[in-house]
Amino acid sequence: MPERLRRTPLYALHAELGARFTPFAGYEMPVQYAEGLRAEHLHTRAAAGLFDVSHMGQVRVSGPGLHEALERALPVDFADWPAGRQRYTLLLNERGGIEDDLMVTRLPDEARLVVNASTKEKDVALLRRLCPHLSFEPLDRALLALQGPLAERTLGELAPEVAELAFMSAGTFPIAGAECLVSRSGYTGEDGYEISVPAEDAERLARALLAAREVKPVGLGARDTLRLEAGLHLYGQDMDAETTVLEASLGWAIARSRRGGSKKPGGFPGAHVYLRELREGAKRRLVGLLGEEAVPIRHGAELVADGKNAGVVTSGTVSPSTGKAIMLASLRAEYGEDAKLGAVVRGAQRPVRLAKLPFVPKRYK
Repeated sequence: MPERLRRTPLYALHAELGARFTPFAGYEMPVQYAEGLRAEHLHTRAAAGLFDVSHMGQVRVSGPGLHEALERALPVDFADWPAGRQRYTLLLNERGGIEDDLMVTRLPDEARLVVNASTKEKDVALLRRLCPHLSFEPLDRALLALQGPLAERTLGELAPEVAELAFMSAGTFPIAGAECLVSRSGYTGEDGYEISVPAEDAERLARALLAAREVKPVGLGARDTLRLEAGLHLYGQDMDAETTVLEASLGWAIARSRRGGSKKPGGFPGAHVYLRELREGAKRRLVGLLGEEAVPIRHGAELVADGKNAGVVTSGTVSPSTGKAIMLASLRAEYGEDAKLGAVVRGAQRPVRLAKLPFVPKRYK
């Protein structure tokens, strides 16, 4: 018998708004609303889109030696990390593979983690093994993302102080009668906020945001096309537990002090693999590709060069913003910018070429 899908605290509101649902990471999630993916995507780029990302895992971390312990589990450095700042990092295994990517916010007496929905139980179990003296408390909170150039103005109507937050900073604010942890971050390439709110207050907050005419609800479909235009990775698709940091082109996510020849080199799971690839290079890397035709080239399409396998497409779509076929792909290291690449789609090769990321300029504040 199939496992029953879970629902977020906003399920009833999504149904009321006419959402079409899809199974995702064990949840019944809205994939799009009546106007469709393309309209939701373009509205987010022009105004403000509201996303329900409550399926993500939120975890409070506390305990003795908090920062030192987390530095043994994650490639971070708390030495130059002030309270109220958020950073992106990776949870690695001993093979150097990526078990998950996550956001960490440093608060005065604790840290908050946001981890992927499909890995949250596994992540907490692994972190408890790596940091046995710390407490990892999964939180019963919803998570909303308000994204787009009008996000600041919209959320500022309810909480004027959020305008002062810089990119990747966080603070606690009362919004629509609820105490919320707000970070200026997101997964679209646009300016915006992620709002952690008690589950029982989530619908009231969502309705308050949707009352603004510049805000529309946006589903997982447009969330995926928006993040792909911004060149942002999707865990389980562009990388997984068999993908190393440098194979995923995520070397920038390792704190500078944890890299080779620095103050605190290594000391985290899989560090020996990362440091070796830093010296010798990785066998493959994640790159951006453009297609010459406005035809989607999807995850799993083989890449070929001169009749030989050159890699695989990990994410692909036709960009709603540009009308071009865009892709992330795992490309073998020997193929450079001048490589003549083709993607195999239904037995035929479609020409593709390397492109700089992001495909659409990011507009973080």
